[in-house]
Amino acid sequence: MTFRSVRILKEVDCIAAEDTRQTRKLLTHFDIQSRLVSYHEHNKRASGPELIRMILEGQSIALVSDAGMPAISDPGYDLVRLALEADVSVVAVPGANAALSALIVSGLPTERFLFAGFLPRDKKKLKDELERLRRVPATIIFYESPHRIVKTLEAMKEVWTDAPVAIVRELTKRYEEVVRGTIMECLSFLENRETLGEYCLVVDRNGADSPDSEHAAGPWWAELTLEEHVARYEREVGDRKEAMKRAAADRNVSKRDIYNALLER
Repeated sequence: MTFRSVRILKEVDCIAAEDTRQTRKLLTHFDIQSRLVSYHEHNKRASGPELIRMILEGQSIALVSDAGMPAISDPGYDLVRLALEADVSVVAVPGANAALSALIVSGLPTERFLFAGFLPRDKKKLKDELERLRRVPATIIFYESPHRIVKTLEAMKEVWTDAPVAIVRELTKRYEEVVRGTIMECLSFLENRETLGEYCLVVDRNGADSPDSEHAAGPWWAELTLEEHVARYEREVGDRKEAMKRAAADRNVSKRDIYNALLER
């Protein structure tokens, strides 16, 4: 908590909290008497408009979350949108943020990064998303729960083979821990260990599997069939014609050649 955060929470008329029981502990610790109301994923449709109505009537409201920064992988985003639509001023009061903290301590490149949030739970959708991110030349940051961290790393190993990675848990809290290595090494570390706390997963994909990078075994698409080559681009751009155009450019043939080859098959 920053001094500014404590001051703001004392000054506002109302505090909207994801879990009022958890936030009550914080308010008690800092002797904050402001009114506390509930705002979370399951009541946001009713609670959000009511909070905006209160603001328009002259009250000031602060939004807090259980942990981390409100509106980042959090229903606070919806409240921000409602506020802006109602021409209500939105002010950020910076505090702890797991994604950026994980990036800083990971030791991985920070010049270009992508926050990808939570990955899909469904196995096929998870694989499709990792395929989509395969050629993003950046350090990619994910959030993951303790009971899914191993499955997610295994899926990454299957799609991405291996990559430099950092797994960071309980950031800015008492039991903060950072493990650095490759995907394989981090899986070995987690083997037979109890996974506790919320995780940030930071993966270095800078230059890996990019269409412009040539590996010793040839270009990134060398082992793909023509159908697989086009399908991968189609998942990425969402347009079959554009996918065929890109595959044709990779293979140094005309788009018509690609079209005819697919038609024959």
